[in-house]
Amino acid sequence: MFDSFDRLERLYERLPDEFTAEALGRTGLTGGRRHMVLRHVVEHPAFDCELASRQPLTVRKL
Repeated sequence: MFDSFDRLERLYERLPDEFTAEALGRTGLTGGRRHMVLRHVVEHPAFDCELASRQPLTVRKL
């Protein structure tokens, strides 16, 4: 999906304080990949965020 972790970090920084899979769709990610990226940033310690909602799947930066 990403050539490097830096690219994912840059994408994350450009996203709003609260975002859904739809926001990732605008970056070119499709289908289940959007949800996989959302879950990854929530679970990875490099990203200061939390799961705000399951329906729709929403991430909130802290």
